[in-house]
Amino acid sequence: MSRSRFYTLRFSCPDSTGIVARVATFIAEHGGWILRSSQHSDEESGRFFMRVEVRADSLPFQLDALQQRFAPLAREMDMDWQISDSAVRKRVVILVSRQMHCLYDLLERWQSGELDIDIPCVISNHEDARGLTEWHGIPFHHVAIDKSDKAAGFAEIERLFEEAEGEVMVLARFMQILPTALCERLRGRVLNIHHSFLPSFVGAAPYLQAYRRGVKQVGATCHYVTASLDEGPIIDQDVTRVDHTDSVRDLIRYGKDIEKAVLARGLRHHLEDRVMISGNRTIVL
Repeated sequence: MSRSRFYTLRFSCPDSTGIVARVATFIAEHGGWILRSSQHSDEESGRFFMRVEVRADSLPFQLDALQQRFAPLAREMDMDWQISDSAVRKRVVILVSRQMHCLYDLLERWQSGELDIDIPCVISNHEDARGLTEWHGIPFHHVAIDKSDKAAGFAEIERLFEEAEGEVMVLARFMQILPTALCERLRGRVLNIHHSFLPSFVGAAPYLQAYRRGVKQVGATCHYVTASLDEGPIIDQDVTRVDHTDSVRDLIRYGKDIEKAVLARGLRHHLEDRVMISGNRTIVL
């Protein structure tokens, strides 16, 4: 059975008593049917976070009117808020280099309908992913990143992203560091995946370094991209146990499996408007 169309209200505001009651009352006064609700009171920041799904056909008006009617309450409570429509698919632009396991996984999930998104294009600094991408009927753009003039390459990537009307950028093993200015302009809209050995095993061959240190677990981290390399707010993580009988190839294979799963979960959390940023942390509701 398909899920009913719903609106997702997501907000944070200074914490106080009665927030849930005020929001629930507003929805009830308009006949709104709450499907799901979750919230978190963060003592460290002093802010309250809430996510509510409201059945769209239970309201006597459309999204624009809902936003207009909710705005006065949001101003009164000093909310950072948004309302999204589950019927509107988000546009996800994928960036990749030569390691394509995450791209393979995302395209399979998209093709099967598991990820209900639009992928207007895939961008890469190499040609390796062209065949796979175009086989899926998705435009592929090769943008060379010249070491002597990286700014030009990243300017073209940003132009393609804007031209595609991208809402989310996913670095699916894109092995280039985004410029600070681009990170700031797209704050909270760029997701990255990396192995969880950083910063212990930086540079080339991290799995070989990990093997030589005799690590007992390998893992991956999905996070938002910021100007500080691999230090953005973490959305999702996972690990698996390893031991002395595992080879370097085993570690690489385990790591790739986890990277795919963690990136897909992190992206799904973002697409479903479950993630809110609080400083350099995330609240995932």
